[in-house]
Amino acid sequence: MKIAFLAMSGVRAQDPELMALGLTLPGFVERSRVIASLPSLGLLTLAGMTDRRRHSVHYFEAQDLRGGDVVAAGFDLVAISSLTAQIGTAYAIADRVRAGGAKVVLGGLHATALPEEALAHADAVVAGAGESCWPQVLADAEAGRLHGIHHGARFDLADAPMPAFELLEIGRYNRLTVQTARGCPWRCEFCASSVLLTPRYDQKPTAKVLAEVDRIRQLWPRPFLEFADDNSFVDRARWRELLPELARRGVRWFTETDLSIADDPEFLRQLRRSGCRQVLIGLESPDADGLDGLELRRNWKAARSHAAAQAVRTIQAHGIRVNACFILGLDGQGPEVFERVYDTVRTLAPFDVQITVQTPFPGTPLHRRLAREGRLLAPGAWERCTLFDVNFRPERMQPEELRQGLLDLTRRLYTDEFTRWRRLAWRRLARQRAAAAGPVPLAAPA
Repeated sequence: MKIAFLAMSGVRAQDPELMALGLTLPGFVERSRVIASLPSLGLLTLAGMTDRRRHSVHYFEAQDLRGGDVVAAGFDLVAISSLTAQIGTAYAIADRVRAGGAKVVLGGLHATALPEEALAHADAVVAGAGESCWPQVLADAEAGRLHGIHHGARFDLADAPMPAFELLEIGRYNRLTVQTARGCPWRCEFCASSVLLTPRYDQKPTAKVLAEVDRIRQLWPRPFLEFADDNSFVDRARWRELLPELARRGVRWFTETDLSIADDPEFLRQLRRSGCRQVLIGLESPDADGLDGLELRRNWKAARSHAAAQAVRTIQAHGIRVNACFILGLDGQGPEVFERVYDTVRTLAPFDVQITVQTPFPGTPLHRRLAREGRLLAPGAWERCTLFDVNFRPERMQPEELRQGLLDLTRRLYTDEFTRWRRLAWRRLARQRAAAAGPVPLAAPA
């Protein structure tokens, strides 16, 4: 069979005012480009499982296709993976492909959450971990009996196949992804990541991770990697084994973690030596308001919120940039949150900052709770699940207050002046580190 793996990449906010800001604020544009440029690791993994002696495989980003490209190319099977915000476009492409005579299988987080909805636009749907049912999907497609919903069972990452990185045009990406673990033991209410694909936290063997890193290095001698985990350093001992091997390979990399790494100076030194250049940390709220109950199994972030400033300074003092992330519209937050976020960023001086709106993605506990409470503004308006469009009624403010607060805070945080100030703070800290000098005061812009 001739098989196309079609990734729906990039997310566009629906709010025209926010989109206009995105065209004029360099800091906002920079972060958007990074997010939009990531390839689909899920599709590359399935492509890596596909026997090339029997099948011809091709990888595409949907944004690169003209209207009838996939249909005209004569594919037998088109596998489409989509997040929620792009699912309407994915359905339209799937309908067009099927009308042209090809079979379609849909997967990804949205199809996992709403497989019956997805099946209306596909011959088959993969819900959950695709590795466990992809061989059956291929066999069914070859036999002409592809249909229905395939529920992916838990997949042992010790058997993880090598993703087909060679299908990518490497030069178009600013980073490539490697997954070292799937799931997260803490399970935040809003999380729409790999926790939807697996009921438990699983880790990929170190040898498998390093083999993927080495494969990327064959294609891209000095790569920048993103370890696509929900919280990479849950098992610190495992990473102490992995970090020296990354250091020997000379790669640079980024991942997501939490503030706990600030408690371990030796681990921070290992991170820096291994090539870790930046970590994304979900602070979520500038203080404890809004954090209570956010984690379904514990209240760790609320308990640590008072120590965030020192933790960020400690991490950055070890040469690792912090991307501090905040969520606006959490229960417990009122209109004062916007000024508090701005003041917190001025205090922390993180290299990067990311603000998003609380988003009720389907399949999450948050979506179920807000639906139960009657607080969804437009149920089923999946195109608004962009992290920047308001589609729920906040607890302590009006939806328009949240929208306007996001716009105003975006204008303030991503100006040239404020972005330059944060980068200058980083460079001064780097000079202090190199000279082992004391702190150098740096006045933030008003």
